[in-house]
Amino acid sequence: MNQSTLNKLNQMHLWGMEATLKGIMSNVRNDNLTADELVELLVQSEWEYRENQKIERCLNNAAFRYQAFIDNIDYSPGRKLDKNLIMRLADCSYIDRAENVIITGATGVGKSYIATALGHQACLKGKKVLYRNAQKLFTLLRISRADGSYIKEMSKIEKKDVFIIDDFGLEVLDHKTSLMLLEILEDRIGKKTTIIASQLPYEKWYDVITEKTIADAIMDRLINSSHKIALQGESMRKKK
Repeated sequence: MNQSTLNKLNQMHLWGMEATLKGIMSNVRNDNLTADELVELLVQSEWEYRENQKIERCLNNAAFRYQAFIDNIDYSPGRKLDKNLIMRLADCSYIDRAENVIITGATGVGKSYIATALGHQACLKGKKVLYRNAQKLFTLLRISRADGSYIKEMSKIEKKDVFIIDDFGLEVLDHKTSLMLLEILEDRIGKKTTIIASQLPYEKWYDVITEKTIADAIMDRLINSSHKIALQGESMRKKK
């Protein structure tokens, strides 16, 4: 009978319950459980299993370049990093309000790490996240225009609760690429969160988005609804 029950739990994909019941049956747990305690334990195990699976899927789908965690952020005085701001962002309520984050600073100061840490934290809160390097993003979108998958790629971005664009500003955007960026932001502003990490202060993004009317539209959609983090100090890679 016990094996039959385990088989049925497996067939119904109730793997959290199955694992816990196996443990109880093999005397891993020696508790004298009442019927309601047993039900509670099985349901809790299944809930935790599914939550962990959901987080794992979110992290895999986000395609982060590396692992980064809020708890490991360095608040050394020279970085001029506001810990209170990071802690406020860590609760992810800014995502519910569809607010954006702009992270700027010189090469190696940790922009990508903070952007990824915020994305990782969002995954832990059950948010859908996507990470993209700016150059690879725009290359992918240009290719998708040629092969007919552009609408699919843009829809994928639009559905994410948090979209991270890393290393923005390393190349000048031509007219078509600038319009792609504007389209991404147009779909997201007021609805979803966008995090941008850039070596350039946002005031100098006009040097990258050379067409002024498009630059004005992009800046207008981003700046007024963004938390701004301007990192300073020497390269974290050099310190390591």
